[in-house]
Amino acid sequence: MRLKLASFCLFTIIFILVCGGLAVAQATDPLPSWNDGQTKQSILRFVEKVTTSGSPDFVPVADRIATFDNDGTLWSEQPMYFQLFFALDRVKILAPQHPEWKDKEPFASLLKGDVKAALSGGEKAILEIVMATHAGMTTTEFEKIVKDWIATSKHPKTGRRYTEMVFQPMLELLSYLRANDFKTFIVSGGGIEFMRPWTEAVYGIPPEQVVGSSIQTRFEMRADGPVLVRLPKINFIDDKEGKPVGINTHIGRRPIAAFGNSDGDLQMLQWATAGDGERFALLVHHTDADREWAYDRKSHIGTLDKALDKANANGWTVVNMKKDWKAIFPDR
Repeated sequence: MRLKLASFCLFTIIFILVCGGLAVAQATDPLPSWNDGQTKQSILRFVEKVTTSGSPDFVPVADRIATFDNDGTLWSEQPMYFQLFFALDRVKILAPQHPEWKDKEPFASLLKGDVKAALSGGEKAILEIVMATHAGMTTTEFEKIVKDWIATSKHPKTGRRYTEMVFQPMLELLSYLRANDFKTFIVSGGGIEFMRPWTEAVYGIPPEQVVGSSIQTRFEMRADGPVLVRLPKINFIDDKEGKPVGINTHIGRRPIAAFGNSDGDLQMLQWATAGDGERFALLVHHTDADREWAYDRKSHIGTLDKALDKANANGWTVVNMKKDWKAIFPDR
């Protein structure tokens, strides 16, 4: 009887220790939506190296800068960039003020619902659409327009609000880095003033830590006070070679970690990894057609070709979305 009781007690203790250990491990896992494997471990190893005092790879807090692309890296970007959906919606709203658009491309096709024909004009057509919908108002007015749109508009395929199409694993990564005293920045080809109104609420990244493309603004003194007016002229394109320039201009420190998903991010990753000391570069490879989209070298949006080759050659971390992520989007 005593032997049975002792065996039962021993079993109970082992069970409690094992289950308790699992519970602690689960509670302390900083990246719960990442499957265990080389990709996740590469992130954890890097952070441990640069944050452990006494480590030969230790990086002071002031230099722990991490830069993230937005489209395709922090949220989805198919079948076209979400800011372009915003611009197309703005065309419909503004159309009554522009009767000439009925006979003028690319607006005529947009108003007929033929987005493909409207965008067949390439960058010139997109630039016309953006300038017509993003300029001519004050910065304060534009901020409200963006906030109203992002709070209500939904993706045509998923039915989710665009801010519900952020990647849960990347939200965890942002939080993990900040918990280890990293300063996280967005460095995106998207419009800087399109992103700033909502990035803090969605990503925890305040507006002053957002770097993006911009149009020119002009100071005006009006009867009710000073304003900044958005002008239909390009100021800066924060894409490809422009990303390191934007980082240098806005941040003033070279990042020690950079995260992207396309050839448009290649130069940012090259710039980040060219510095002294331990460095980290990661590309999100969209491989999950069931839960999101699968695309890379031949995609017209988020092309991942040269950067993928460089990643393989340089030993950068490449996320296989289908294999490495337990979940794609946050639970509603």
